Amino acid sequence: MEEKIKNIPEHVAIILDGNGRWAKKRGMPRNYGHAQGAKNVEVICRAAYNMGIRYLTVYAFSTENWNRPKEEVDALMKLLNQYMKNCRKTAKKNNMKVRIIGDKSGLSEEIRKDIEALEEATKEYDGLNFTIALNYGGRDELTRAIKKIAASVQRGELDPEDISEETVGASLDTAELPDPDLLIRTSYELRISNYLLWQLAYSEFYFTEVPWPDFDEKELQKAVEAYQQRDRRFGKIS
Repeated sequence: MEEKIKNIPEHVAIILDGNGRWAKKRGMPRNYGHAQGAKNVEVICRAAYNMGIRYLTVYAFSTENWNRPKEEVDALMKLLNQYMKNCRKTAKKNNMKVRIIGDKSGLSEEIRKDIEALEEATKEYDGLNFTIALNYGGRDELTRAIKKIAASVQRGELDPEDISEETVGASLDTAELPDPDLLIRTSYELRISNYLLWQLAYSEFYFTEVPWPDFDEKELQKAVEAYQQRDRRFGKIS
């Protein structure tokens, strides 16, 4: 038991998949599934913190999600808007520091203001570090990082010869976060879908058939136990 406690992943990233299919299976509209999935986020945040996980990052809305039917996108934006407001209460109750990563310029002014208020209100909390990837895409993040670096070179602040992996990492949305130790994807889709492309280089992957609304503390424990059985070498030959 002691060994398991020592080997808890510091940072877990989750792709919240299966909300729509979960709802359809129950004869409900897809938006019902998204609403239930949003409620489940607090459950897993609390479970992760109690388990000893320090950082949790979830994929809430991707840059590709804009291609979904307009009715579904509008409903998701409304849900995210409400979630940002509710999350301030949740964060206070659970002592969570909340960050939002992604291209915020593509979001409505109201949501951007809610994000700013949420991050400001929770910046001093020292419990779980909870990050929400919103209007996020790994390729978009890398493109924005490259533009930042290029601008620094153009201003004469950075020599191209001095660009390193550390330079790139410091230019990403996740600059303040350690790379994920474990990636979980629910609903058994076996791909990472443009999520944290740079950061997942040495992460362990865990795929489960369980859809996100049904992914509870017991399922999180299963994922962590699977992680604990991995032989992590970080690309080195032993």
